[in-house]
Amino acid sequence: MSTIRLDIVTPERKVFSDDVEMVITRAAEGEIGILPRHAPFVSPLGITAVRIKKDGEEMRAAVSGGFMEVRPDTVTILAEAAEMSDEIDVERALAAKKRAEERLAQAHRDDIDFKRAELALRRALNRLEVANFGDQ
Repeated sequence: MSTIRLDIVTPERKVFSDDVEMVITRAAEGEIGILPRHAPFVSPLGITAVRIKKDGEEMRAAVSGGFMEVRPDTVTILAEAAEMSDEIDVERALAAKKRAEERLAQAHRDDIDFKRAELALRRALNRLEVANFGDQ
């Protein structure tokens, strides 16, 4: 089967690098599936899950913002933060979710703290969704 190279990179480290069969994620334009020989494409990424298909198995990564560049033989995700599902500290994500919910309950909608708490909650929920993927 034909493959495409996927590299997920953050400022701190290379999170994933391997040849895969397909990459699925939510880009600015909506959900996109990338197969080998895909047309060149660049898109910003928000807080999202990246589904990776390799050898008939599916893996996931939690990505918190960045950019995706697609070439016919390579997908590069330059992320602000990213973790593979098996790297996610669920207790830490649950604590972050709780803190964000508490801040949201106290902040005003037009307040900068509200926006920051809202983003923190979205990141925590994304990490929890990706971490629990294997348990479904």
